[in-house]
Amino acid sequence: MFAAYAARIDRDQPLNGLELGERPAPGPRPGWTTVNVKAASLNHHDLWSLRGVGLGEESLPMILGCDAAGTDEDGNEVVLHSVIGQSGHGVGPDEQRSILTERYQGTFAERVAVPTWNVLPKPKELSFEEAACLPTAWLTAYRMLFTNAGVRPGQSVLVQGAGGGVATAAIALGAAAGLRVFATSRDAAKRERAVELGAEEAFEPGARLPRRVDAVIETVGAATWSHSVKSLRPGGTLVISGATSGPNPKAAELNRIFFLELKVVGSTMGTKDELADLLSFCAATGVRPVIDSVLPLDRAREGFEKMSDGDVFGKIVLTV
Repeated sequence: MFAAYAARIDRDQPLNGLELGERPAPGPRPGWTTVNVKAASLNHHDLWSLRGVGLGEESLPMILGCDAAGTDEDGNEVVLHSVIGQSGHGVGPDEQRSILTERYQGTFAERVAVPTWNVLPKPKELSFEEAACLPTAWLTAYRMLFTNAGVRPGQSVLVQGAGGGVATAAIALGAAAGLRVFATSRDAAKRERAVELGAEEAFEPGARLPRRVDAVIETVGAATWSHSVKSLRPGGTLVISGATSGPNPKAAELNRIFFLELKVVGSTMGTKDELADLLSFCAATGVRPVIDSVLPLDRAREGFEKMSDGDVFGKIVLTV
């Protein structure tokens, strides 16, 4: 079957390790389901995999891709939850989590095999392309907002770095849930798009907000950390799920954190139940993933290059 896969690890030039071509199709495995992929979406995790983060040389070649929607062996339309336990049968309470492409072949292929536990019904209201955007970036944003920040309708949130997959999802989900959403971006066009998506206002990075917020959704890291901390009201919550600009800010702002009793919460992906809730939320409210572009799988390299350059607003989707 045709696939996009990591053939080599290159920490400096990750796209050098990306290959497109034939790979073995998944075979039958007890307790697992083979899904015919209709659409799959790119995540920064795929670029990090090509750099060797979470993926070792001994696991190569590895088909990339965490997210997908398609049809199961009985023709049912399904969405995949990409968090898989080490046993390959769901995630037990004491079991270490893994995700597709760290231990198991991924979704950038004609077919993918996952534990049956990891297959959810696709709502009829969502297209395959829309559904394929949800299991990583949108699920991460959903958990950040509603589980780890615990914000309620009417409260305020700052989303750093509008344009990225998680940030875009947080703006759309927050606005649909009745939050007052503020956003930042270095790019004027992306600030304008953020407002169109539901943000009350969008600012340049580091700008003073009209008010301090109840929560900050942080995925940028070092470049925005100080601004995120300073933007919180006393007792507010900073939720971080990534650090695309680096993990080591110049100032940790520890004095402000303890004096104002701020909460800093790490967040990674989300549970199967949260993905089911997210699917229902999108079906019920009409909120839909923002799709930057849709490309056929044989043009996957274009999608990787676009994401690597940062020239995106929303998700890049590959179709089979």
